[in-house]
Amino acid sequence: MGKKKKPSAASAPASASEAKPATLKDLLNPEVIGKLMAQANEAKAAEAQQKDAARKQAEENRKAEQKRLEGNFEYLLDNSEMDWKKFK
Repeated sequence: MGKKKKPSAASAPASASEAKPATLKDLLNPEVIGKLMAQANEAKAAEAQQKDAARKQAEENRKAEQKRLEGNFEYLLDNSEMDWKKFK
């Protein structure tokens, strides 16, 4: 009864790395990848700027509405405390 030979460990990883399919990053020119990354960063920055502008606009609208309501006597009467005894 002879011993069975086991496949060597050194040859297995080499064949595994060759078996990996090529990725798009490997196939594309590094210059093209750099341009795509720059374009993605610009898009993210533009989106962040747009969100910030929308947030500022909403804040301005809220402040304008609050100022308008503070000038409305009916609104002030409806939202004030009715316990006038505190102010005597």
